[in-house]
Amino acid sequence: MQTRHFLQLLAMSALWGASFPLLRIASPALGPWVVAGGRCILAAVVLTLLMHTLRERWPPRQAWPRLALLSVLTVVVPFVMFNWAALVIPSGYSAVLNATVPLFGVLGAAMAGEERLNARRLLGCAVGFAGVALLVQLGPVAVTPKVMLAALACTIASATYGFGALLMKRATMAYSPLPASAAVHVAAALMLVVPAGVAAPSAHYSTGPLIAVTVLGTITSGLMYWISMRLMREIPASAATSAAFMIPLFGVSWGGLFLGEPVTASMLPGCVLVLAATALVTGFNPLRRAPRQP
Repeated sequence: MQTRHFLQLLAMSALWGASFPLLRIASPALGPWVVAGGRCILAAVVLTLLMHTLRERWPPRQAWPRLALLSVLTVVVPFVMFNWAALVIPSGYSAVLNATVPLFGVLGAAMAGEERLNARRLLGCAVGFAGVALLVQLGPVAVTPKVMLAALACTIASATYGFGALLMKRATMAYSPLPASAAVHVAAALMLVVPAGVAAPSAHYSTGPLIAVTVLGTITSGLMYWISMRLMREIPASAATSAAFMIPLFGVSWGGLFLGEPVTASMLPGCVLVLAATALVTGFNPLRRAPRQP
């Protein structure tokens, strides 16, 4: 991996990590559906304007069903799930659970026959789910059925992200990243406009939540999705999803810094197990030297 690729992954991790505290600001006031719909509409507008500026063309009509499926897996389901979880658990929890994305990505590749699921990866799966359970059990939030459901929602969101990464990689090979990203968010906006419209009258609108949704939609959804698709065109999907390794660090840090969320030593074992699991499943080793180029 080249230095510029690593720096892009680092920037993506920092910005995506910031999305979890923003959800904690937006979701309680506006509700999960309004936040998800608003994010997608703003992202679709930003990406469409970029397409117009750069004179890009929309994907062909036959590509839209595949891009709509990609939208369900990487936008609609995870947005709604993480938004709902933000009503219940601290942003640091969601950020750590999001670190299981590479785990599910490799599982998806194995199910598609593109990668082998060996003993090391199976061990990683077991360790990962143990880490998730330990994080919820030992963290600063009392374990209740609602907390367990919120953790499950985050895990489902991570699974759809991970499985969707395979389709995302294929999409980058078939279509230009910017039009594909725009089409994904247009499709997501169309899917979410009805539930968001139904929920809109009961939302509590104020400056803070609206600013949070604006940042989520324009930057962490629109621009970062496009950048991630561009990056995935140049590096393997498993390497691209490795940005999730660093998201917990930023998510917990931003949550503690800006929202005053509790960060306790008891969370450390669960965090370590989740990160160790993703390393086992993907084979990622930051201490390993890259092979010399001939």
